[in-house]
Amino acid sequence: MVTKWDKKVKKISENVYQVDKEGCMNVPLKIFASEKILEKIKEDDSIQQGINVACMPGICGQSIMMPDAHLGYGFSVGGVAAFDVNEGCISPGGIGFDINCGVRLLTTSMNKEKVEPKIELLIDTLFDNIHCGIGSESSLRLEDDELVDVLDNGLKWALKEGYATKSDVEHCEENGAMSTADASKVSPRAKSRGRKQLGTLGAGNHFLEVQYVEEIYDVEVAKKFGINEPGQIVVMIHSGSRGLGHQVCSDYLRKIEKNFPEIVSKLPEKDLAYAPTDSQIAKDYLGAMSAAANFGWCNRQLITYYARKSFAEVFNDGTNLKTVYDLAHNIAKIEEYDIDGVKKKLYVHRKGATRAFGPGHKEVPKVYREVGQPIFLPGSMGTSSYVLVGTDKAMNDTFSSTPHGAGRLMSRHDANKKFKANAVVKKLAKDNIYVKSASFRGISEEAPGVYKDVDDVVEVSDRVGIGKKVAKLRPMGVIKG
Repeated sequence: MVTKWDKKVKKISENVYQVDKEGCMNVPLKIFASEKILEKIKEDDSIQQGINVACMPGICGQSIMMPDAHLGYGFSVGGVAAFDVNEGCISPGGIGFDINCGVRLLTTSMNKEKVEPKIELLIDTLFDNIHCGIGSESSLRLEDDELVDVLDNGLKWALKEGYATKSDVEHCEENGAMSTADASKVSPRAKSRGRKQLGTLGAGNHFLEVQYVEEIYDVEVAKKFGINEPGQIVVMIHSGSRGLGHQVCSDYLRKIEKNFPEIVSKLPEKDLAYAPTDSQIAKDYLGAMSAAANFGWCNRQLITYYARKSFAEVFNDGTNLKTVYDLAHNIAKIEEYDIDGVKKKLYVHRKGATRAFGPGHKEVPKVYREVGQPIFLPGSMGTSSYVLVGTDKAMNDTFSSTPHGAGRLMSRHDANKKFKANAVVKKLAKDNIYVKSASFRGISEEAPGVYKDVDDVVEVSDRVGIGKKVAKLRPMGVIKG
C-alpha cells in the first residue's frame, strides 16, 4: 500500500527508521520497527503524532515510536519523549489516562503438569476473588486517611497493612512509591473514583494470566529472575490506576486548557496540551500523577494478594508465588541522561513503553543489577508473552525504553464488529486456554487478532538491542474485565 509517509520515513539501519527534522520539529522522529510492522504503523496517524511531539518545547534527542506504536491521545501509544526539567514541559497526553498501567510477573514453584488438571477451578477461583470489569469494586473499603496513605506512600502502605512482603517492595519499580507523590494534588472526584477500586482488575486490555514457561533463551538471566525451567508456572498481572488515574489525567488536561489557552491554541491537536515545567500546574500534575502511580502499584499488589489466596485455596500450601518485578507502562519520571555531552535531568514520558535499565544501574534491584532490569511484554489471551532484560544500548538509544506489548491493529469498535466473543472463547479452548470474563465485549475487543504479532515486536526489540529476550511464556488461563 502506498502511503503519504513512504518518502518521509527513511531507513537508517536494520529495524530503525527516521523522519528528519522539518518545519516546527526540534528533533527528528525515530521509529523502531520491522518492515512488516512499519507498514501497519503507516496506516494510521500515529507517525503524525510522533512528529507533533518532536515540535514540543524542550524535547531532547529525538521523538521515539516503538514497534507496538499505534494511534493514541496526543502522543501515540508506544511513544517516548524526554523534556528538559528546566526548559521543557510535562504533558498528561504523553503519559495517558491509565497512569501506571503496568505489569507484574510472579513465579511459582509449580509446573504445568500439576496445574493443568485444575486450571478451570483455578481460573474460576481467581475470578471470584479478583473483581473484574468496568466499574468493578473491591471488597476493601478505605477511609479518607487510608486512601491518602496509599497515594502518598504506595507499597509502604501495603507492607504496613500486611498485603505485601518486603520482597514484593524490593522487586518493584521505584519500590512501589514515587517520592514526588502528593495526594493533596488529587481531586476529590478522583479520590472518590478510586476509593472502592483498589485490588480490582478493571476492563479493556487488563488481565491476569496463568502461564507456563515455553522456552528459555538466556538461562543465566532467567535463573536470576527465578525462571528455572520450561513448564514452570508463572502469573502475569496487567492493570493500572483505574478510575482514579483517569480522573487525574482529565482534571489536569482541563486545568492546562484553562490556564494556558495561548499554548493550546497553537498546538496541532489540543490532546498534546502541556504545562511548562516551571509552572505550578506542572508541579501539581507531577504530584498527582505520582500519587496515581502509587495507587497503581498498590492495585497490582492487592491483586497479587488475592492471587496468592486463590492459589492456596486450590492447591493448599507450597505454591510460593514470588514477585519477579513490577513495572509501569504509562508514566513520567525524572531521569538523567547525556545530551550532546552534557548530563541533564529530563522528564522522560513513556506512554505504552517500558523502562529498560541495563546492568549496573542504581535503580535496578540489587539481585538483578549484574544483568539488568526485568522487562515483561504481554500478548493477548491466545498469544505468547515475553520476559526480556534491559540493556545499555536502550540507555543510549531510547532513554532506557522498550516496547510494552503487541500494540493494537484496530479500534475496539472495529474489533467488536469483526470478532464474536463465543467464537473467540471456542478457539482459545481448542488451544487449551480457558478464559473467564466479566463481559462479552471484554473478549471480542481484546481478541488475539486485534493486536500486532507480539513475536515480531519482541524480535525488533531484541535485534536492535533495546531489550534482550530471556524467556517465552504461554497462557493456560485468563481472567478479564
